[in-house]
Amino acid sequence: MNTQVCIAGIPFKNPVMTASGTFGSGMEYEEFVDLNRLGAVVTKGVSNVPWPGNPTPRVAETYGGMLNAIGLQNPGIDLFIKRDLAFLKKYDTRVIVNVCGKSVEEYLEVVEKLSDQDVDLLEINVSCPNVKEGAIAFGQDVKALSAITKAVKEKAKQPVIMKLSPNVTDIKELAKAAEASGADAVSLINTITGMKIDIRKRCFALANKTGGLSGPAIKPVAVRMVYEAAHAVKIPVIGMGGIATAEDAIEFIMAGATAVAVGAMNFHDPYTTIKVIEGIEAFMREEKITDLESIRGCVN
Repeated sequence: MNTQVCIAGIPFKNPVMTASGTFGSGMEYEEFVDLNRLGAVVTKGVSNVPWPGNPTPRVAETYGGMLNAIGLQNPGIDLFIKRDLAFLKKYDTRVIVNVCGKSVEEYLEVVEKLSDQDVDLLEINVSCPNVKEGAIAFGQDVKALSAITKAVKEKAKQPVIMKLSPNVTDIKELAKAAEASGADAVSLINTITGMKIDIRKRCFALANKTGGLSGPAIKPVAVRMVYEAAHAVKIPVIGMGGIATAEDAIEFIMAGATAVAVGAMNFHDPYTTIKVIEGIEAFMREEKITDLESIRGCVN
């Protein structure tokens, strides 16, 4: 039984990774999850300098999910390298660093500082809906996405994944633009912009007014977009958005995803990633599937 997948020539022991912003760099989950079992750890977004994030409250529970407006709070690339990457070296898992910025120059500064680090791939976050400057603007405009993809590819020493926004009219055009501009893979979806109002306090539940909706509520939208992207490009697609079970993950793979990422469910159940890995293995045994490639994109 072969659960191995390959992205940009790099083999992964299985297709299950963590979604950026839901797992830190693994330190908070070390006592719950054997990081060696994961296909990859995708780190929380890191910028060229520390970001304080948005004011609180910045998380709210919703039916079937959650809203967050964290605003990519992070300690900056220098501390990240010293602390987070040093921690991840202890484990036999692929490391994907999520990179964020408010301008092309800020993204490139992080990419250059990671060039000589023990990092397998870079995930370029051009789709966060909770940062006012830059970020999502790059992911909603074909020309802007093309420009930043080309700029990052010129500087990056590692393969580049462009993380796409679902807050667009046609995901296929964005995926094709990323591919044409040199991206080695795309990942999707990031959160969907949403809002919640506290009717007792008569105010917004989040200080930012809007936030990114994640969790099982968004899975049907995510599966549809992954299917569309996977049929529009030849590069690998990493699917995410509401994955809670192995069945969810397999649905994404059958839609065309090469790999999958578990996000919001890490907060609900820190064992979710391992349960998904074990569930995929059990499904393969039950269905007598010897290689995941045989079911990838099997629906048309």
